[in-house]
Amino acid sequence: MGGRLAIIAVSTAYVAILAVGAFEDRREALADAIGLGDMAFVAALAGLLWLACLIRPMAGARAHAAINATLHPIGKWISIGALIAMVCFILLQVLMRYVFNDAPNWTEEAARFGMLWLVGLMSPIAYRHGGFVAIDMLERALNARLAAILSLILFAMSFAVLLVMWDKGLNNHVDSLSGRGCSSTLRWPFGIEIGKCGTKFSNYYQYLALWVGINLLILVCVELILRQILTLLGRDAGLTPLGDNEEIGSAS
Repeated sequence: MGGRLAIIAVSTAYVAILAVGAFEDRREALADAIGLGDMAFVAALAGLLWLACLIRPMAGARAHAAINATLHPIGKWISIGALIAMVCFILLQVLMRYVFNDAPNWTEEAARFGMLWLVGLMSPIAYRHGGFVAIDMLERALNARLAAILSLILFAMSFAVLLVMWDKGLNNHVDSLSGRGCSSTLRWPFGIEIGKCGTKFSNYYQYLALWVGINLLILVCVELILRQILTLLGRDAGLTPLGDNEEIGSAS
């Protein structure tokens, strides 16, 4: 029962933080009420959540593991669809250009759209299961405790970078002049009109891939930090091990 409560509490906290932090008018209104800057207010909310997870690292790690285990299969299948669409668009462009000498101008941007979401959704899965390229000679040369400390430091550095990217991804990309602009080539099918761009595709849906990916990476990084802290404390026996086998098995 306690595990479920932790999962519900952590999930609700993240939803609340995103519901406030993703919208400038909301975060500014709440931040002004308590005399903080808008991004400082979001950072304070997130900091309180992560502090609570540090106080109860086992519950926090299990909650983050459950959230990631729920979100990642969804992202994986969306990524598979994005990859298929990207390949089809590229093949269509090649076929139309070299066979019919009349390539449509929207295929390149559509393929890039698929690639952005593919990267944004698959990066957290690869990060969680050690799928990124890594130079681990130093870690392998150290004893288990020193290697765990080094990994924790590296996770903390990655976490700091991700927090900066969260701010830049939202304010400099998604919520920017370019992010609010309209696509030059992509159109909604059947003449459908949506939002201020009308029949044109909004750049917002492309730029959002970066920010969604960063949010998912932060969830993974918090889980890995909590796992590493528990490893150093010798209390990681109750956690499900991570590795390539779990993800490969689920994909087969």
